[in-house]
Amino acid sequence: MSDAIDLKRFKSQLLRQQKELLDLEIMGDEAAKTVELDQTRVGRLSRMDALQGQAVSLEIKRRRAVEQQQIRAALRRIEEGDFGYCRVCDDEIGIKRLEINPATTQCIRCAEKSETG
Repeated sequence: MSDAIDLKRFKSQLLRQQKELLDLEIMGDEAAKTVELDQTRVGRLSRMDALQGQAVSLEIKRRRAVEQQQIRAALRRIEEGDFGYCRVCDDEIGIKRLEINPATTQCIRCAEKSETG
């Protein structure tokens, strides 16, 4: 990787993102709890809203887990000296792309190919 990359800065950014995701997960666990089906306490429409909210919360939780996995992989690449290289073509990933998403695994060229192909 070129000398222009600041691994400490990217590691710090990834760790900060990881902490934010953990904090959000703790808050989101309450919304994903099982919905009670007691009609004496909650009307049918309220239960439907609650079930929909629960489904949304579970999907958000799944996406956070994927993002956590990507962050852990990026931190591992930093430790192994592979950070900033495309997993497809092995070229350097542009610094601006890494600044936007330090967990990215592909250069812009390969990412565009995989989206269109």
